[in-house]
Amino acid sequence: MADRPYTLLSCCMSLDGYLAGATRRRLLLSNDVDFDRVDEVRAGCDAILVGAATVRKDNPRLLVRTPARRDARVSRGLAPSPAKVTITGRAELDPAAKFFTDGDAERLVYCASSAVGSARAVLGERATVVDGGQPVDLAWMAHDLFHRGVRRLMVEGGGTVHTQFLTADLADELNLVIAPFFVGDHRARRFVDDGRFPFNPEHRARLAEVRQLGDVVLLRYALSPRFGTS
Repeated sequence: MADRPYTLLSCCMSLDGYLAGATRRRLLLSNDVDFDRVDEVRAGCDAILVGAATVRKDNPRLLVRTPARRDARVSRGLAPSPAKVTITGRAELDPAAKFFTDGDAERLVYCASSAVGSARAVLGERATVVDGGQPVDLAWMAHDLFHRGVRRLMVEGGGTVHTQFLTADLADELNLVIAPFFVGDHRARRFVDDGRFPFNPEHRARLAEVRQLGDVVLLRYALSPRFGTS
């Protein structure tokens, strides 16, 4: 599918493959060096996507943090931070969440058809609600984002969204950061769910880069022939 954004999946997980702990307390997996790398990647993207569960649980701002990087975007005629995108099936979103209130970037909510009316009533002018089908069709959404001017999309989770993009073969690159500890609790959230992935023992993903960042390590995987072209 040529008319979709170059799509980069970004994730940090524990040594045993978890994105978070089993409690509501936030688990910091990464470090300041990697946070700065992520900020740099964000600054080079047109949009950042997270699932609605991530909006609810983590309340992310999804902004470029470094003033120099924001200024560089503005000098190119862009907003200080990329557009924010989320996907929801039930429109259980708080209009006071930082996703909707922090920064002045465009906000897009791809919503299942059955919940579009509810989402528009709840969010009002804080976001553009787009009917994504029943359920939301990721391939169609990628096509729609491309025609809205998104050429480079960064997907920051959570696990359900990563699973959906990977099993739909809609990812060009995976940035996987490994934290130096174990979570050790099966109730915690893993990186991905069960599914039919395009990369398996008979079709191995290509490891393009390994980089140490303080006490964590970055693994960059090429997931399509488009890797490195954007």
